[in-house]
Amino acid sequence: MTAETTAKKAPRQSSGQVTRTRAKKADTSAGQSSRSPGRASSSRSTKKSEGPSRLRIRVRAYEHGVLDGAVKQIIDVAARHSAEVVGPVPLPIDIRKYTVNRASFIDKDSREQFEMRIHKRMIDILNPAPKVIEALTNIDLPSGVSIDVKMM
Repeated sequence: MTAETTAKKAPRQSSGQVTRTRAKKADTSAGQSSRSPGRASSSRSTKKSEGPSRLRIRVRAYEHGVLDGAVKQIIDVAARHSAEVVGPVPLPIDIRKYTVNRASFIDKDSREQFEMRIHKRMIDILNPAPKVIEALTNIDLPSGVSIDVKMM
């Protein structure tokens, strides 16, 4: 037998220490869970059964005038159904810049730059009623406006 095979077969002291500490940790965690098993599970179940407490709406458009009109429509619909509205909060503008050669073959030094600006707003509706959600789904917004709705 070579020295390598005997080293593989011999038990290591450090691995035995690790298993002892793992066993101690398992005992302490089992002791803690047995002290208050109902309290931990009840807090998790109540959090899921509450329902949506906030409706977060993100509105995006290339033109800020169209965007502001769409946001005003959304706020009017929510106010009509007596919902509590937070916003609109202006979010940072995404600017995408594209650089293009003016000539197709010669003059690498001559270029044009184009940019697209994406304006964004965020609206929160706190504790929305089902009527508010239904009214928001039936709202007619102008073209060029995209909406992302999340229930939080």
